[in-house]
Amino acid sequence: QVHLVESGGGLVQAGGSLRLSCTVSGLTFSHYAMGWFRRAPGKEREFVAGISRSGDTVDFQRAVNGRFTISRDDAKNTVYLGMTDLKPEDTAGYYCAADAQELMNLINSEWTSYEYWGQGTQVTVHS
Repeated sequence: QVHLVESGGGLVQAGGSLRLSCTVSGLTFSHYAMGWFRRAPGKEREFVAGISRSGDTVDFQRAVNGRFTISRDDAKNTVYLGMTDLKPEDTAGYYCAADAQELMNLINSEWTSYEYWGQGTQVTVHS
């Protein structure tokens, strides 16, 4: 059974930083591209960042580009989302996801392309 467990969310002041982690079990982690998505109350789920299976390609939503980083540690089956200069509009539940296609070295920004999801971790940024 596949499990994705996020951690690292919390309450932070605007301008602050957080690092989210997502640890995966039940699949061969290195075979999958990974993504981070977020959903704020009353809003649609949106792509935040993605990293290819090999880790050599990353992609970001425009609003977070330059402030967020994404990385993976295949030895730990973990993907990270580093967030700096956080803004109140970054407040949302953050979810990691594994792509539905194994061994594809592409990054998908559509949530429908992802098969496995974590339960989410809340990030709240206050001004």
